[in-house]
Amino acid sequence: MIDIKLIRENPDRFKKAAADKHFDVDIDRLLEIDSALKEAKQNLQDIATEKNKLGKDIPELSGNEKQKALDGLAELKQKEEKFNDSLKNYQPEFERLMLLVAQPPDDDVPLGKDDTENVELRKEGTIRKFDFEPKDHVQLGLALDIIDIERGVKIAGTRNYILKGDGVLLHQALLRFAMDFMVEKGYVPLTAPVLVKDEPMVGTGFFPGSEDQTYQIPKDQLNLIGTAEVPLTAYHSGEILKAEQLPLKYFALSSCFRREAGAAGKDTYGLYRVHQFDKVEQVVICKNDIETSNKFHQEILANAEAVVQALELPYRVVNVCTGDLGRGQVKKFDIEIWMPSRNNYCETHSASKFYDFQARRLNLRYKDPKYLLPHIKQHCNRFTENFNPNPRTLPKQRRLSDNPQSPPPLYEWQGKNCSRLVIFCLKTFTIIKSHIYTEV
Repeated sequence: MIDIKLIRENPDRFKKAAADKHFDVDIDRLLEIDSALKEAKQNLQDIATEKNKLGKDIPELSGNEKQKALDGLAELKQKEEKFNDSLKNYQPEFERLMLLVAQPPDDDVPLGKDDTENVELRKEGTIRKFDFEPKDHVQLGLALDIIDIERGVKIAGTRNYILKGDGVLLHQALLRFAMDFMVEKGYVPLTAPVLVKDEPMVGTGFFPGSEDQTYQIPKDQLNLIGTAEVPLTAYHSGEILKAEQLPLKYFALSSCFRREAGAAGKDTYGLYRVHQFDKVEQVVICKNDIETSNKFHQEILANAEAVVQALELPYRVVNVCTGDLGRGQVKKFDIEIWMPSRNNYCETHSASKFYDFQARRLNLRYKDPKYLLPHIKQHCNRFTENFNPNPRTLPKQRRLSDNPQSPPPLYEWQGKNCSRLVIFCLKTFTIIKSHIYTEV
């Protein structure tokens, strides 16, 4: 949520942000309602002052003067009721429109219509050239009997699958590697509820807007999360933290669920746009300061890159354009891993910066000692990054060589079945990417 004072001061900035990000919100109507609310609140305050004055005067009055004062008090109560009705009528629409306002992007975010206009910042790693036609992850997974798509669809419908045997072990090895990496970086692991109330969905900016992509359970008024970002970010909602507690660095491994509404006909082959997947999410909550924000944004990006580099996967980093940013995102970097079967780089990780957009919606604040008044509080800044180990990436973890082996980070967790996993890793280097889903 945006500070209404900023919108009042520069409405054109927020109109442009909505247009550049392709969000529909009527800023003029918002300001019209805001003005009406301000007027009603001021009138109510004036009425309260006058009522208090009359209340003190009436016991001292008598005769006509007392009756006149009583009549005036009755008239004030009628006006008060009128302005309270105005508040009740305008406040819901004001709150609805405020939730739709888009956060303006940073100045260095490229202007663009969608992900095709994201700007490449750099490439890392070497793309392998093959002297044979590489197989994709479905062909290899079926041949090695570690992926069963047919029975996954039979049980749960389209965009579902089952991992088997060594596929499960290697998938878990990837997840455990990401978790151990985050612990070493000083992040605190949390278990994340996969069922959450509407409030955290609104607080993190997924509602309104992503209801069609969310598995909702109306009977219990709960929602299945599409990312652990939701419970991690809402963990301190409604709290006032101490400045010395910051930054708070958390991560969680969770199953995630997405309906993929509107994706009919897109990525129907293989394990893309699946309805259920596992993901490791990192979140940083820090002081409301631009320099501090930028520092931690770079930190979470570096964490994600380090994981990809440890797995020796060629990738590139892109600066996401305005048309590909979410409502609350100020800036986002995507990591796109090279996918030989697609002959292209495809998004696998994202590092997003929100400033105080989510903190305001979640009422997450901290006391800043630089202010003399103890009641003055700042909203926190928030960042998120995801690591997404994925069955279709199980194959893509090590280059082909004369001395085949799995990526060193996965040695410890492969156990007694290591030899077969090694063969799988090497044969399937040609596959896809480093996490379980593709966001478009």
